[in-house]
Amino acid sequence: MSTLLEDTTVQSTSVPNNLLAGKTGIILGVANKWSIGWAIAQSLANAGMRLAFTYQGERLKENVEKLTATLEGDIPLYPCDVTDETQVDDLFKNLAGDFDGLDCVIHSLAFAKREELAGEFVNTSKEGYLLAQEISAYSLTAVSRAALPLMEKRGGGSIVTLTYYGGEKVVPNYNVMGVAKAALEMSVRYLAEDLGSKNIRVNAISAGPIKTLAASGVSGLSNMLEQMKEKAPLRRNIEAAEVGDTALFLASHLSRGITGEVIHVDAGYHIKGF
Repeated sequence: MSTLLEDTTVQSTSVPNNLLAGKTGIILGVANKWSIGWAIAQSLANAGMRLAFTYQGERLKENVEKLTATLEGDIPLYPCDVTDETQVDDLFKNLAGDFDGLDCVIHSLAFAKREELAGEFVNTSKEGYLLAQEISAYSLTAVSRAALPLMEKRGGGSIVTLTYYGGEKVVPNYNVMGVAKAALEMSVRYLAEDLGSKNIRVNAISAGPIKTLAASGVSGLSNMLEQMKEKAPLRRNIEAAEVGDTALFLASHLSRGITGEVIHVDAGYHIKGF
């Protein structure tokens, strides 16, 4: 879940535009200008990272093309449906033709059928459960494995995924996605252990609710935003740029001692006991 919020006055902090100079990264999951993945892309690009992007389907390709046209330099775009292992493998084979190595992977992918986010979790269908797990959780493992050869060429790097509080606690109407996020967070820890010897760090950002198009599929989002604004220690919602800047930190050498973590960017909401 995530968003650009119109009612916040928080601005993205400026960072040295050369912090990530010479670094390369790929972002999976940008769908439109409200996507958290796009906010991350802007933060990384502003710090000097050369980026590549994926898209799923011609409709989303057009969206991503329009967005990347606003960035400097040649921006490679690749088709990738993460439910197809051949496409995942082909993605990184093709990327090897454009990049001589890879420093960063941003996994900004999650999906569940709308009907699985309504009613009671006990009524989740097997098909809906497995689909949510495949796209929202297992794809991180598949992508990490396929990216490994390119990241080893750089002597390591950073893999960052996105999660949500609903993977830790029960959140109304989050249902099967909450279970998928729990699996994703545990995957981060196991991948961090496996890849740490290769100097590859794996972390997750747990973003507070943001009004993206994807999040609009969760019933009661407006109530979540109001509750967070009222109860979070910072007494406000967050903006996507704050998530973007946290990803920038995790992609840079500044976070070189951090792996296997879930970093909350939620105005402190998760610390409250209620």
